Amino acid sequence: MKDLRIVFMGTPDFAVAILKQLVIYNYNVVAVITAPDKPAGRGRKINESAVKKYAKTANLPILQPTNLKSVSFINKLKEFNANLQIVVAFRMLPKLVWQLPKFGTFNLHASLLPNYRGAAPIHWSIINGETKTGVSTFFIDEKIDTGAIILKEEIEITATETVGTLHDKLMNLGAKLVIKTAGVIAENNITTTQQPIADEKLAPKLTKENTKVDWSASLEDIYNKIRGLNPFPAAWTTIMNDKEHIDAKIYGVRKAVMSHNFTVGKIIVSKKELKVAVKNGFIIIDEIKLSGKKKMDTKSLLNGFSFSDVAKTT
Repeated sequence: MKDLRIVFMGTPDFAVAILKQLVIYNYNVVAVITAPDKPAGRGRKINESAVKKYAKTANLPILQPTNLKSVSFINKLKEFNANLQIVVAFRMLPKLVWQLPKFGTFNLHASLLPNYRGAAPIHWSIINGETKTGVSTFFIDEKIDTGAIILKEEIEITATETVGTLHDKLMNLGAKLVIKTAGVIAENNITTTQQPIADEKLAPKLTKENTKVDWSASLEDIYNKIRGLNPFPAAWTTIMNDKEHIDAKIYGVRKAVMSHNFTVGKIIVSKKELKVAVKNGFIIIDEIKLSGKKKMDTKSLLNGFSFSDVAKTT
């Protein structure tokens, strides 16, 4: 069995779950690489990454390079004498970094590669109406998420799944797969599968443009988009309420399939319900955040906010 000396690279909560499992299983994590501290929030208080916060509690050496190609960082990395690097939700590594360890550098990706390469695989799998997804481990190469696949694990996407619930399921599944991958590398029992060169379904970065709701789309597509962005970063729309234009983020929704004669985008309000007319039905909004206000359930919103008879989304 190979004696592994692991450098772990990651930043958000998703990566913390994997790092914790490596520690629990007594893998020799010799260093942790994470993002530099940065100011956040209204007070611009300096914020540490989730991975850094956990690494401190586990007494693991921490590096926070701003430049992954800098001589000082590379020299410090070499001092740890790692023979394996594990990357989870970090940034793209230069070749001189990922080629450094003897047994290579592998990444955990939250999709069934080669599908959904890119920055937001969990979101896009729901947005595109997939019924299954999973996690994959692969050896890093020159391009993004294209390296030789080591292992995969599949999971169902339920009809009411949100990116929040699926994120947590894949985080736990990914932690198990990383342990399994480290195990086959340690036992020298590894076989890989080359990915096809052609791009499959992609998972590009989320932007203001591609997170806006298109109310002229199908009922199913709108429903999938909103739940695929709930709770982060959240789908959004502009509400035209008489002469007032209000940006709103939409969270919890349900769908109702039925015929109607309303114009697409028309907002229909009752004492307890807020819904938007779309093709072949309605999107019923259960949770929403109007610009400048807190996120709230529909009933609470309607207690203090009035929609005009001609209110609509755009």
